Amino acid sequence: MLTHGDDYPIHQAPEPVAFAGSDRNFYDRYFFNGYSPDGSLFFAAAMGVYPHLDVIDAAFCLLVDGKQHNIRASRRLNSERMDLRVGPIEVRVIEPLKKLGVRVGDNDSGIRADLIFDGRHAPIEEPRFTRRQGPRMFMDYTRMTQNGAWSGTLTHNGAEVRLDPAQVRGTRDRSWGIRPVGAPDSQQAPGGFQFFWLWAPFNFNDRALFFHTNDDETGKAWNRRAAMDVFGVARTEYEQPAAKLVFTPGTRRIKSADVALASDGPTLRITPTGTHFYMNGLGYTHPTWGHGRDHGELETAYDVIENAEDGVPGNLHIQALARATLEDGQRTLEGVGVLEQFLIGPHAPSGFKSVLDPTS
Repeated sequence: MLTHGDDYPIHQAPEPVAFAGSDRNFYDRYFFNGYSPDGSLFFAAAMGVYPHLDVIDAAFCLLVDGKQHNIRASRRLNSERMDLRVGPIEVRVIEPLKKLGVRVGDNDSGIRADLIFDGRHAPIEEPRFTRRQGPRMFMDYTRMTQNGAWSGTLTHNGAEVRLDPAQVRGTRDRSWGIRPVGAPDSQQAPGGFQFFWLWAPFNFNDRALFFHTNDDETGKAWNRRAAMDVFGVARTEYEQPAAKLVFTPGTRRIKSADVALASDGPTLRITPTGTHFYMNGLGYTHPTWGHGRDHGELETAYDVIENAEDGVPGNLHIQALARATLEDGQRTLEGVGVLEQFLIGPHAPSGFKSVLDPTS
């Protein structure tokens, strides 16, 4: 089966681009967020391609005045992986690894967008994520991450906002490989489910800083790293960063995090501001609009999240807008970004013993 992609030098296997190995859970995904420093503007977008499910889906979310507006769309892929349009949402690769566009056309939400993301540095490649549940493969994927600045226009209920790239910054990533997608497996993997995930990309005036960790129930990291890119100077990777977390009592929400990038290196203090973006707006853990779900030839939807309860399982996965302070022994730098949190199941260092118990 030949498609447009076959005319580009992007093959990874001795088959047409339409085929991606043999695992039905193969996916290829875009993610974006953008924010103003004071949190008055926060938006996010995502698009996922699922070649073996023959589905492509997308979402655009706008958080304004305490309400999270979610535009969702899904359609048949028809094996054409180069057509990045789903209903009113479109992703454009303008300059690979540097500049991308996100558009939201006519829809019922009153939200329109024509946005450009400009990378502030070359993308970083995170370590490969490989994780099994017992003998079954749960995750096996690669992700690249990049901080950048946003320009363009965003319209909500007739009011147009022109984004200033000096003020509106954010992060985008591209990931591809194997994750649970589409309809859930009817026969669950042996053992209980545990997932402890923190992801913290931050923008500073002269640099980008990234930290992430995936921990098992004992607190041992199975994927953890930090990276700092000082623009035009150097990029440093830290293989064994260590984080000290303080939780808001009675919750699984992080009140502050202190990250030592190395035993004798810089330290990062992360302080969430109280603005929470719920990742189910982009499909994560959503019961209907989960990634790769089959909605037929084309379906769109619009909904609003307001007064969300943080303890509800579907609301556990968030990105908390946060401020960061970086100290390197010589000076202190201030930055802004997000602390993504998805914490399910036991985690001994945090005091979690069951699936959803809060900190004491």
